[in-house]
Amino acid sequence: MGVAISDWRLARAVSLTGQLGVVSGTALELVCARRLQLGDLGGEMRRALAHFPVPGVAERILRTYYVAGGKDASAPFRPVLRFSLQPSRALAELTIAANFAEVFLAKEGHDGPVGINYLRKIELPIPFACYGAMLAGVDHVLMGAGNPADLPALLDGLAGNQPVELPVRVQGATSTDGEHAIRFDPRAYAPAGRHPPRRPRFDAIVASVDLAEALAANPATRPDGFVVEGFEAGGHNAPPRGPRRLDDTGQLVYDARDVVDPASMSRVGLPFWMAGSYGTPAGVARAVSAGATGVQVGTAFAYCEESGMAPEWKRRVLELAGRGEVPVRTDARTSPTGFPFKVVQLPGTLADDDVYAARERLCDLGVLRTPYRKPDGSVGYRCPAEPVAMYRGHGDGREANTVGRRCLCNGLMAAAGFAQRRAHDYTEPPVITAGTDFTGVRELLRRRPGGRGTYRAADVVAYLLGPEGEQR
Repeated sequence: MGVAISDWRLARAVSLTGQLGVVSGTALELVCARRLQLGDLGGEMRRALAHFPVPGVAERILRTYYVAGGKDASAPFRPVLRFSLQPSRALAELTIAANFAEVFLAKEGHDGPVGINYLRKIELPIPFACYGAMLAGVDHVLMGAGNPADLPALLDGLAGNQPVELPVRVQGATSTDGEHAIRFDPRAYAPAGRHPPRRPRFDAIVASVDLAEALAANPATRPDGFVVEGFEAGGHNAPPRGPRRLDDTGQLVYDARDVVDPASMSRVGLPFWMAGSYGTPAGVARAVSAGATGVQVGTAFAYCEESGMAPEWKRRVLELAGRGEVPVRTDARTSPTGFPFKVVQLPGTLADDDVYAARERLCDLGVLRTPYRKPDGSVGYRCPAEPVAMYRGHGDGREANTVGRRCLCNGLMAAAGFAQRRAHDYTEPPVITAGTDFTGVRELLRRRPGGRGTYRAADVVAYLLGPEGEQR
C-alpha cells in the first residue's frame, strides 16, 4: 500500500487495536522530503526527526527541504538525489531518517506492534531503509515483489552492527563481471554510545508454497513467517505460474495453479497470513480454520479515513464501491517492474488512455530504475517508463519494453497527495490501485450511520473480527 497510502497514521490506528499495523517503506525518502516542503503543518515530521539519534542529520535534512508554511502551490517539489550502487551520504542519511520517522510516529505513545513493508524489486535503498526502521524499534519487516532470501542475513548483520551487502541484479552482467551489491556499514551512521538496534521479525511475502518451502528449508534464508498473497490482492502481483495468456479484455489469466491452499502452507511449519480476497469475517475464518495465523488486508484499509490516499481519489472510489461498480484491471504492462499491477480504471488518472497519451514521458524520481551493464563494463540505470529514445540508448534497451508503461513513481506519489507540478500548470496524474474484492468495503459503508460515506480503521478491524471485535 505504497507510496504513503499505508502511512504512519493508518499503521498506528491499526496497531492501537492490537493488530499489526504496517507502514509502506517505498520511497520514504521522497515522501519525507515532500511532506517537509508542504510545510509539515502538523509538525509530526519535525517532531520525529528531533528524536533521530544521530546528531546533525535532522538539521541537515530540515535545511535542505523544510519550507515554513509550505511551498507555493504552483512551485515544483525540490528533487531528491537518486539511488545508485554508491549513493551519496546525504541520500543515505535522508533514507535512514525518513524510515526512522515513519516507524517512530506509527509507534508513538503505545506498545502495539508495527511493521514496515519493502519491495525486493526496489533494492538499492533496502539496507539504509531497514536500518532506519530498526533504529525506531520496528517489530516486523515484510518483503515481496521478488525473492527475499537475502533479508534474514541482512537483518542479522544490521542488528549486530556489522557491514552488510545486498546482491543487486545488473541486467546484461555476466559471471565474469563480479558480484554487484549495495553495501552499507551501520557503524558509519550509528549513534555514539548506543546499543545496536533490535532485530525485527522477518515475514517473507510469497505467492506459492514452493517458494515458501525453499526459503524455510535453508537456515540462512528461513524467515520468521510468511504472507501469502493471492493474485486478487492490490498493487503488484506475481505473474501466473502457467503459460502467459490474456483474456478478451487483455488481462492476464490466472488459474488453479495460482491458488495457494492454506492447508498446504501449514505443512511448511511457520506462521503465515493469507492475503488477497481474505478481507471479510468469512475470509478470516476460512484462513484460520485451515491453519493460518491470520490474514493481511489491504483494500479495506486503503480507503478508510486514516489512509494516506488523497481525499478526492478516495471519495471517488468509495462512491463507486457503494454502487458495486469499482473497475479494477490486472494490467501486465502498467508497471515498469514487469510484474502485473492492479489499476482502478478511473477517468483523470493514468489508467485513462487519453491522460496517459497526453503525459510527457520522463523519469525524474527513478525509484524503479534498474541497473544495467554498459559496453565499457560500468553500470548505468534505466526505466521502461522513461522517454523511449532515452531507453533505447541505455544499453540498447528494447523499445517493446516501453509500450504501455506508466510512471508509477510519479503516479503513486500523486495518489498520496504529493503530485509534482510542472511547466504550463501541468500536474502529475495519479495511479490508483486496489484489490479485486470490495465486499468488505461495501459492508463497512452500509454499516455507517446516516449513510456516511466513510469508515475508520478500527471499524475495519471490528468488522473482520466479527462480534468479538465489535464488542472490543
